Amino acid sequence: MSEYQPLNCDQHDFLEIACMHRYRLQVELMDGTSFVAKALDTRTAPSKEEFLTLETDEGRQEVRLDRLLAITPLDQDASFGRVVLAEDNGRL
Repeated sequence: MSEYQPLNCDQHDFLEIACMHRYRLQVELMDGTSFVAKALDTRTAPSKEEFLTLETDEGRQEVRLDRLLAITPLDQDASFGRVVLAEDNGRL
């Protein structure tokens, strides 16, 4: 894996909100894949890499935050819309 590039605090806040409300998300990854999952939690590994824990139809999975391109909440009452997470890190 490449060196971890942390998200800025503003972007991280959207992930925390999604987890707090257990939003169903359309998750877009940097490699072009996309899937729907429920946001559960974020965690920081001892290596300082950060991960988003998601629940999919196949079970729980973790995605390293710098692999996320964008998230879009699918819940009607969500407090935000699509958030592009890669743009501010110069990855687009």
